[in-house]
Amino acid sequence: MNSNIASYIDHTLLKADATREQIAALCKEALDFGFYSVCINPVNVSYAAELLESTDVKICAVVSFPFGATTTEVKVFETTNSIISGAHEVDMVINIGALKYKKYDAVQRDIKAVVDTAISNDAIVKVILETCYLTPQEIIIACEICKSTGAHFVKTSTGFGPQGATPEIVSLMRQTVGDTMGVKAAGGIRDYKTALSMIEAGANRLGTSASISICREAVMQK
Repeated sequence: MNSNIASYIDHTLLKADATREQIAALCKEALDFGFYSVCINPVNVSYAAELLESTDVKICAVVSFPFGATTTEVKVFETTNSIISGAHEVDMVINIGALKYKKYDAVQRDIKAVVDTAISNDAIVKVILETCYLTPQEIIIACEICKSTGAHFVKTSTGFGPQGATPEIVSLMRQTVGDTMGVKAAGGIRDYKTALSMIEAGANRLGTSASISICREAVMQK
């Protein structure tokens, strides 16, 4: 586990004030450490694609981030635009309000529109539930809806809400989706111990901006 934890990581920079220099540094770090992807805002995708061309590092763009409150049509456009710009994966935020209001058909249609768009362009979709706003039962329902759409992953959090991932939530998500989907833990993963607890709970992808320190801690644990 220690030697390959980098391969679980989406190396993340989603701050509003992220500069071109910081994106370049993020991409270099992903190459140096062997992270699975860089996770960035759509405006930075084309530049990252230039820097990472002909490498194994994937590019992940966030969609309707961080609130999930744009219309389905906007989410679809943002997905298409991100993929055209060079993204291999998109992390979309669900319509949280619609889920809370039990408008499950609307939530399902919203997700499926993005999933269908991504799949038609050979891209992966991770659906962000923002679990800090949901009850355990709502998390289960959201996971089941995601599964029905053909989404590839469910993801805990944006990292911008009041709480991020916990092993208990990751375990609940894994139990709900089974082995047919990925589970991405994100938000509050700042050290190796926490990262390992997420993987042990069932996560097979981690979103974090503390990637380098996590990997360095992992080496020290050998």
